Amino acid sequence: METTQMNVTVKTEDTVTWKQSLLLGLQHLLAMDVYVVPLIVALTVGFSASQSAILIQSTFIAAGIATIIQTGLLMKMPVAQGASFIPIGAIAGITLANGGGMEGWGAAMGASFLGAVVVTILGFTGLFHKFIDSFVPSIVGGTIIFCVGLSLMPAAVNDNIYNSAVGSIGQNIFLALITGAIMIGCSILGNHSSKSGRIFRVTSVIIALFAGSILAGFMGMLDLTPVAEAKWFSMPQFVFKDFTFSFDFSAIVTMLIIYLVLMAETTGTWLAVSNVTKTPLNQNHINRGVIGEGLGCMAAALFGTTPVTGYSSNAGIITITGIASRRVFIAAGGLFIVFGLSGKLSAIISSIPSAVIGGVFALICGVIAMSGFQVLKQKQLGQKEMYVISIPILLVIALTFLPADYLGTLPTMIQYLFGSPIAIASLTAIILNKALPEN
Repeated sequence: METTQMNVTVKTEDTVTWKQSLLLGLQHLLAMDVYVVPLIVALTVGFSASQSAILIQSTFIAAGIATIIQTGLLMKMPVAQGASFIPIGAIAGITLANGGGMEGWGAAMGASFLGAVVVTILGFTGLFHKFIDSFVPSIVGGTIIFCVGLSLMPAAVNDNIYNSAVGSIGQNIFLALITGAIMIGCSILGNHSSKSGRIFRVTSVIIALFAGSILAGFMGMLDLTPVAEAKWFSMPQFVFKDFTFSFDFSAIVTMLIIYLVLMAETTGTWLAVSNVTKTPLNQNHINRGVIGEGLGCMAAALFGTTPVTGYSSNAGIITITGIASRRVFIAAGGLFIVFGLSGKLSAIISSIPSAVIGGVFALICGVIAMSGFQVLKQKQLGQKEMYVISIPILLVIALTFLPADYLGTLPTMIQYLFGSPIAIASLTAIILNKALPEN
């Protein structure tokens, strides 16, 4: 198969053995940073260490269930679901405004559950598909994909490398560079080897993460104490057992708006996956995808964790490894559930040094951005198209570096929206494409 043209060696519906699927699914799981969102939320609302651990476990389980629902049953595209960064401020704000603790958390989860129900209904009615057909042509879709990759780069570099809690900046930069170089080397080696040598490309991400972690151990930057202290098996939290839904009108309205922004984000992910796998994003995919998104977020609320959405980083992993089989993603979903039921396995994931993950993640972001560029270069660019592309890119950069102290002075709803550069960029591209004249 010509990999330079198709970008994948194993297509969406191709069969991969379950043994291979588990290994490749683990690769996706390791590169997703799913534990970061619940950790940030737990610190923000003042959860204890045990509550934080349970929240991370619940997030893993919700991500696994949502991935299996989306990839295996509904959208049937290689899309991995994970905790979205967009609702962090809203979830924390609702929790604290309703008294904090598990009582406030119940209000946040109740609003999140109802919002997910609305999203599911939106998928059944087919309204979202009509919106995509009318407002997201290739020029807008390519811009959104490019902005997705661009918006993730600062987090990959700044949060994971420069501001890592472990080691000096110099050590983290060195560790990230070595990890990224190993991944690139494995990918190139796999492309220029015999058929049996392609295992290096297929497993390039997991090899890089494993090698980077070993190097971090020699540098004194790998702490496995939490792994030793964690239990092998522990139950996650669940509604009515550990907390109870409560419903606050303002919280519900807030989460409905957040879900609209979340759908703009996940649309960018779907477009990226569609472009990488060369799978047309048709009406059936979109409608079933919206239903899957809603059901996944309902499951997340039932397990007492934040909404989940499609991760763009996995589209980059598909490009790097050449593996787009849905079976791999279903296996990843199953592994998420297994890891969620084991505190020790969850601790292993969270113990990978952030600089190691940053070295891989930064390259994946670049691959996503270039996928958008490939879509854009196929279109004749006039003055209108220049604005449709350039202004959203400018907004992504501007909002990413917007000072936190200034953001805190803005109205709460504006803070939620500006906290998601990709959502603002997507909405801007859609509006400009409709508002600007053709000539």
